Amino acid sequence: MHLRFACQPGCTKCCDVKGFVYITENDLQRMALYTGLSAKAFEKKYVVRFKQLLRLRKPRKSQCHFLLEGGCSVHEVKPVQCRLYPFWPELVEERLHWETERINCPGIGKGELIQIGEACEMASEMKSAYPALYEKEKR
Repeated sequence: MHLRFACQPGCTKCCDVKGFVYITENDLQRMALYTGLSAKAFEKKYVVRFKQLLRLRKPRKSQCHFLLEGGCSVHEVKPVQCRLYPFWPELVEERLHWETERINCPGIGKGELIQIGEACEMASEMKSAYPALYEKEKR
């Protein structure tokens, strides 16, 4: 099996999908440095910390503080979750979910062929970055 995907220029539809943006400790450090804030100040302003997860706070009228009209203002240091989309385990491991995600992502079905093994390898990075989100699968 193979998939096709090519991010479409100017598209930010993936940023408007309802849900949360989870980040790693490394993401926090890189985003803080990029925005000129200390890690502590960045976390206080933009992050909600749970026991095993970090996620970006949601502003009242959008999905992400960093999504501006011209695109992602932290694109160069965007979180693992954002960088890997749409190669998330829940999308790659179920063909129907991949096909259904076309509603949110006009890049699915376009571009060069991507072998399923390569897609699963990218998806495994999500599992490594956010083990608390995927630990139920191990049981």
